[in-house]
Amino acid sequence: MPIGPKRPQRDVEAADIQVEGLCRDYDGVPVLADLSFTLPRGETLAVIGPSGCGKSTLLYLLAGLDTPTRGHIRMGGPPRANRKQGRIAFVLQDYGLFPWKTVEDNLALPLALHGVPASARKEAVRNMLEELGLSGLEERYPIQLSGGQRQRIAIGRALITEPEILLMDEPFSSLDALTREHLQSTVLSLWQRRRPTCVLVTHNVAEAVFLGKHVMVLNGHPARRILWLDNPCFGNASCQDRDTHFALTRQIYEALTEN
Repeated sequence: MPIGPKRPQRDVEAADIQVEGLCRDYDGVPVLADLSFTLPRGETLAVIGPSGCGKSTLLYLLAGLDTPTRGHIRMGGPPRANRKQGRIAFVLQDYGLFPWKTVEDNLALPLALHGVPASARKEAVRNMLEELGLSGLEERYPIQLSGGQRQRIAIGRALITEPEILLMDEPFSSLDALTREHLQSTVLSLWQRRRPTCVLVTHNVAEAVFLGKHVMVLNGHPARRILWLDNPCFGNASCQDRDTHFALTRQIYEALTEN
């Protein structure tokens, strides 16, 4: 069961991410070509494809850290009027924690940048650590944590601002299989509590099927949208309809091997 205080459910009817005819070239070499999709607010999209196909490039474009060569990206409407925190949060593959800062300071950093008072930051950090199952680690430094603990802190730092949109770039790729599965469940639980619109880049088919309410396969040079699936097995590690799960997984593998 998810832990922590209940939060109000958001309106999930409106589209939060719209991509139309997106292209990105580097030095005249196309990396992404004519990519279009719409992701409704509060839903999750797993983007899967071969290494080097442009998955991370897509995330950087969505985050506004890179500029399309052609095409358009619309990231929802304006933030709510009473919202002081950031709308978009990004979880990196290599944690992105500052080694000279404690766990508490790493978690509180986004709030500090947004001018949240110290007392409110401390309370938010305490609540987040409780939700992550890491209470008591406030004064430790990243080097004193396991890989799984560091990634949980990185995820907590992204979510502590209550973002509208969460972008994740292969956040579990450096972890062992058991830790990876545990963190996948943790992320699902956190998403269920907050319902941000989430785009997860991965190269793991099982992970994509577990965490993506929608699954998009990119492939080719330049990368194009080869497959889009609405996933009936989302959030169910042991999907009871094995035929559906097998058919879904087979479609993804076939799209990944398409030339």
